[in-house]
Amino acid sequence: MRALTWHGKHDVRVETVDDPKIVNPRDVIIKVSATAICGSDLHIYDSFIPSMLPGDILGHEFMGEVVEIGKGGSGDLRVGDRVVVPFNIACGNCRPCKTGQFAGCDNSNPADKADLSEVAYGHGVSGIFGYSHMTGGYAGGQAELVRVPYADVGPMKVPEGLTDEQVLFLSDIFPTGWMAAENCMIEPGDTVAVWGCGPVGQFAIRSAFLQGAEKVIAIDHHPNRLALAAQAGAEVLNYHDVKVREALMEMTGGRGPDSCIDAVGMESHGFAPDNVIDAAKAAVRLATDRTHVLREVIMACRKGGHVSVPGVYGGISDKFPVGAFMEKGLTLKTGQTHTQKYMAKLLDMVVEGKIDPTFVISHRLPLEQAAEGYKMFKTQQDEVTKVVLKTDWKDAA
Repeated sequence: MRALTWHGKHDVRVETVDDPKIVNPRDVIIKVSATAICGSDLHIYDSFIPSMLPGDILGHEFMGEVVEIGKGGSGDLRVGDRVVVPFNIACGNCRPCKTGQFAGCDNSNPADKADLSEVAYGHGVSGIFGYSHMTGGYAGGQAELVRVPYADVGPMKVPEGLTDEQVLFLSDIFPTGWMAAENCMIEPGDTVAVWGCGPVGQFAIRSAFLQGAEKVIAIDHHPNRLALAAQAGAEVLNYHDVKVREALMEMTGGRGPDSCIDAVGMESHGFAPDNVIDAAKAAVRLATDRTHVLREVIMACRKGGHVSVPGVYGGISDKFPVGAFMEKGLTLKTGQTHTQKYMAKLLDMVVEGKIDPTFVISHRLPLEQAAEGYKMFKTQQDEVTKVVLKTDWKDAA
């Protein structure tokens, strides 16, 4: 089969690799019809995520057709079913899974791989498709075929009448934006500020409104992304033009936003002094994450407010404003998304017409041009909001 493989910093290639095979009874094989490049894939592209090996297959946002089922059965899935697959892998039986915390699954990351994340994070993390050996070393979905473990827990059937593009983002960014807003515990009349108007930020903006926010303020510096946020009803701030904290205080009557969402993560941009220092330290491996946005979020949020962090962080940083966090009595919630918990509910919203997830797509490419798609997403972030890759380009029109 053809698949996108990683070979080092800014070096990804579409190559011919072995087809996946059923390994465990609860596995299925999916013939991928559509997949997407996620903002967090750029962290791998930029070589910020450790434990990648040359030849690893990338991609964690994908959907397609079931073409083979393990002998143990996979719930109600049948060969020929069209499904969308959550990016994280969950067994459905451990305590985290049974309490709806699927992203904390204890069993989906093999023991020999989980040791890597236990050293870094104190506990082994759950499995994720195409996202390093620290998260299980699973082959990703930017490929023609993919093995899906625990398929009786993950893949969700797609109703007839919906296109791939209408449901593809149920695999990650729509649930991630929804959970980011949910972690804000929004109440009527609340103001929510969202840093980062990439795909997750865009879904967080729309999710905040759907969950009852009165005002959403979007912060970025890319004009097209800010315009897309404004189309959803957000008020926008270009951080090149204003001092963000001061502007937020003015827009909220001196209180600060009730909730703040960091949808940027470990690669903050800009020339604020702390960010320049972070970049210099990361360049010589004295730190891994550039956390300017997280610091700004904590300083801007009102007293007693909520901080939600869907943006990916992977390692260590410093200059964390722990004093402000404590003295203001903030609540912080973060974590990988419990995708399986939200997929059915959000699918209903799509069916009911409450949201059309295709708004975020800017580019469509064949899988064979995936490397070009990564480069575009990295270097043209104002023009490129979301790249969808099709394995059968004839279907892309």
